[in-house]
Amino acid sequence: MQNQETTIIYIGLAGISAAVFFGLGYFLRKFYAKSKIKNAEDRAKKMLEDAKVDAGKLRHEAELQAKDVLLKLRTEFEKETKDRRQELIILEKRLIQKEENLDRKVDVLDRKDKEHERREHSLVEKEKLLVSKDKEMERLLQEEKEKLQSISGMTRDEARQLLLKKLEDDVKQEAAIFIKRSEEEAREKADKEARKIIGLAIQRCAADHTVETTVSVVHLPSDEMKGRIIGREGRNIRALEIATGIDVIIDDTPEAVILSGFDPIKREIAKLSLERLLQDGRIHPGRIEEIVEKVKKEMESTMREEGEKALFDTGLHGVHPEIIKLLGRLKYRTSYGQNVLQHSKEVAHLMGVMASELKLDFTLAKRIGLLHDIGKAISHEVEGTHSKLGSDLARKYGESENICHAIEAHHQDIEPKTLLAVLVQAADAISATRPGARRETLETYVKRLEKLEAIADSFKGVAKAYAIQAGREIRVMVQPEKVTDAQAAVMARDITKKIEEGLEYPGQIKVTVVRETRAIEYAK
Repeated sequence: MQNQETTIIYIGLAGISAAVFFGLGYFLRKFYAKSKIKNAEDRAKKMLEDAKVDAGKLRHEAELQAKDVLLKLRTEFEKETKDRRQELIILEKRLIQKEENLDRKVDVLDRKDKEHERREHSLVEKEKLLVSKDKEMERLLQEEKEKLQSISGMTRDEARQLLLKKLEDDVKQEAAIFIKRSEEEAREKADKEARKIIGLAIQRCAADHTVETTVSVVHLPSDEMKGRIIGREGRNIRALEIATGIDVIIDDTPEAVILSGFDPIKREIAKLSLERLLQDGRIHPGRIEEIVEKVKKEMESTMREEGEKALFDTGLHGVHPEIIKLLGRLKYRTSYGQNVLQHSKEVAHLMGVMASELKLDFTLAKRIGLLHDIGKAISHEVEGTHSKLGSDLARKYGESENICHAIEAHHQDIEPKTLLAVLVQAADAISATRPGARRETLETYVKRLEKLEAIADSFKGVAKAYAIQAGREIRVMVQPEKVTDAQAAVMARDITKKIEEGLEYPGQIKVTVVRETRAIEYAK
């Protein structure tokens, strides 16, 4: 019984404990839930307050930015308005000035109009006065004419025609006599002076000339040296030909080797190189190339020395070093067998003599004469006539325009504009055409002149053709009844073309077609 009661008590206590624990757990859970809800509400309130604060800050920043933009726009607007206002002020000032100018011009025009009206009025009065005077003069002249006609027995027109005819005949006769006398005097004086000047120049100038050919001969100490020059399997002779650009001819000529080539400078280099090789005795490809290079450098120095010597001989100075070098190259160039450097020096001396006789610049004339063929030093390297090339070279290296023009005009490639340009043509012709100056046989020379005349005679209407000035000019006389002036010009051009196509000649040939009508009467 007691155990049952104890068990019941325990059970009751357990139930009470369970109820207490349950209630306590319920209250604890409820309290925990309330605290959690409260914390969530607090956090929410705080987040709301923070959001409000952030929103306020953003609104404040936006307001500040809006104020800045507004201020900037206002500043720009004010500035633009101010600029526009300034422009309007300037335009207004200009308009005011233009109005003032227009007002002044209007005033000036008004004054001019008034003055013009006054002048017109005055001119009208003067015109009336002149008209009245003209009428009076006409009346007086008519009275005089009537008196003259009654005295002479001729009308006015008849007297005028008679007087004009008489005056015309007298004027024509006097003009013809004056023109003929002037032409004869000028021709006589010019011929006399020209002969005198050219004669003095030729007498005072004597230059030595050496004949250059396309081959040079190197003498050998013995025929045994020919084998050494040829070398094993021809190596030495091939090396020499390659290094110099000159053909080495070894034939049956005793104790001699022939060097053949059209370039005289290369031929001279080959000759000097071979002579040195013979003196040295060591002949092999390496030594040949070494000697040729040395000789080439020495030739450059030699050409410079020759150019300086030419300047010394002619008494000139102040010439560009490149021009001096080109002058030296002319020593190794020939024109129809005439050494070009000697020819240039001779032309310089002739120019100096003729310039002295004509009271022209002596030094300038000699300078033109020495440099007139400078273009021949490069004519084989650059396209163009040697006169144009020489002019370009002189201009490039600082020579005066008078010198450049004379050089370009010395073969009449252009029209000469100075007396010195004409003198260099004459001096060049004297030096080139004098007997013995150029290598040309008499037979070849005569055949060229005959062919030149035959070309001109082949044209219809030609009466006679004459080759003059050593074949540098041909005069063609035509029949005036068959050839007109216009046809004469065409004929000169056609003859020139035919000469160029069918004839070989040095320099250039001038073609002159002459058409004239002669009226001859005899006074008895």
